[in-house]
Amino acid sequence: MNLMQDMTSQSLVAPDKDWWRGAVIYQIYPRSFQDSNHDGIGDLAGIIHRLPYVADLGVDAIWISPFFRSPMKDFGYDVSDYRDVDPMFGSLGDFDALIHRAHELGLRVLIDLVLSHTSDEHPWFKESRASRDNPKADWYVWSDPKPDGTPPNNWLSIFGGSAWEWEAERMQYYLHNFLVEQPDLNFHNEEVQERLLDVARYWLERGVDGFRLDTVNFYVHDKDLRDNPALSPDEINDSIAPRVNPYNFQNHLYSKTQPENLDFLRRLRAVMDEFPDITSVGEVGEAQRGMAVQAEYTQGDELLHMCYGFDFLSGTYPTPERIAGVMQQFDREAPDSWACWAFSNHDVVRHASRWNLGEEARRLYAAVLLTLRGSACLYQGEELGLTEAYVAYEDLQDPYGMRFWPKFRGRDGCRTPMPWISDNQNGGFSDAKPWLPMAVEHLTRSAANQQSGDDTTLRFYTQMIKFRKSYPALVKGTLEIVHAGDGVLAFIRAHEGTRVFCAFNMTNASLPLTLPEGDWRQDRGAPFYTVVTDKYVTLPPMQAYFGVETAAET
Repeated sequence: MNLMQDMTSQSLVAPDKDWWRGAVIYQIYPRSFQDSNHDGIGDLAGIIHRLPYVADLGVDAIWISPFFRSPMKDFGYDVSDYRDVDPMFGSLGDFDALIHRAHELGLRVLIDLVLSHTSDEHPWFKESRASRDNPKADWYVWSDPKPDGTPPNNWLSIFGGSAWEWEAERMQYYLHNFLVEQPDLNFHNEEVQERLLDVARYWLERGVDGFRLDTVNFYVHDKDLRDNPALSPDEINDSIAPRVNPYNFQNHLYSKTQPENLDFLRRLRAVMDEFPDITSVGEVGEAQRGMAVQAEYTQGDELLHMCYGFDFLSGTYPTPERIAGVMQQFDREAPDSWACWAFSNHDVVRHASRWNLGEEARRLYAAVLLTLRGSACLYQGEELGLTEAYVAYEDLQDPYGMRFWPKFRGRDGCRTPMPWISDNQNGGFSDAKPWLPMAVEHLTRSAANQQSGDDTTLRFYTQMIKFRKSYPALVKGTLEIVHAGDGVLAFIRAHEGTRVFCAFNMTNASLPLTLPEGDWRQDRGAPFYTVVTDKYVTLPPMQAYFGVETAAET
């Protein structure tokens, strides 16, 4: 019997198989959220301590980045034991207590499952690399060299260089789509699939409410190991990897996104369906066919519940035309699917800096994210309006940044510690020196400072999430683009007789707007309130208008 079965206090999580549709999910990067044991690294106990803050935001769920046992070459995304918590973060008992406390506060818990690869220190890989005839010899992707000793094909690693590493013991190469220390599992092996499905079932039995599936389209590789074709210069898309990375030069037709992946996803969904109210969010890293893959992976009721891609995680500025185009493309390519949108996460430059947004623009774009059709992921500190932190080379931890410095500074700038208070050099994150330095400019934006103020970004997010939840049309409704151009984005969300008209002025000048046909009223609970004169609105710079129309009862 695990700890979860011994806890009897009331959970505020109500049964609802459809809870994820339109949910707001708060991503926690555990290393940087809250340190409880004074070692400079965040942990599970620290998350438990801060859960009331997250619940007060009004979000529906948390997504916790990896906390499994790991040598931390890629900070937990290199797993050495899928069924245990790394001592750095605490214990399985701490995790059970976290689940209990989250549910007590009405928060569901998603964990980050990394199934495409393990650490090279995982016992499976240690056995696999030892010989060509051991029981796990085929659990990873091994291949003989070409006659001249070079790798079997031209596949590249996202972290730079060849995706193949030589292993002298076996006299073969192994595949690693990421770091050399992250060998790829062989999903063509039935035993591998079975063992990974057991991992998912293990965490579901411990009480998790679903999974964020890391690099979900990387699971299966082309069995024939065919070369990836080159892209022409005008086809290159740097939404997945930085511009300086040669990974962008290929069309990755064979190293990922294989049709057999769907068979495994069906098996994974079947395991999830053994449990009530479970969801899944797949991360699709695909520059050329991202939207089509998202549609394919979420069609029907046998695959993933939802996916998110990199449509709004790239450096491309989200103009009204851009946002409308993405939404309309999703409707065309995935009419029966559900999306999950994010502007920031642990892998990209924070969007406040990536898009060079001022204070009012940060709030306006938060309102856009929280009114789009789909679920929404918020990254810790986004609600404080945090910018990307500068991390000096000598303080870098991210191997990705070290590899491509200084053209690409890596991911440390979005992973610096969460600022809880302003009168402490470590922002209340830790009493010890943090694993990454606290950004000085973040201290004035601390959670404590913003909780005590009336007109703060944190207050805005809380109010905007509350407004979203007050209208099912904003949570689950349809979306119809009304206008996208000249700096204005406008659309209507509709559900069961209620329509919400959302209009955003994304410029630094006041702009006129004619309301569409309807009997619109403004809700005083909305974060914006705009004067309306005879069906006309003058939208101030970086401001929004929300009008609500409810059909008369018959």
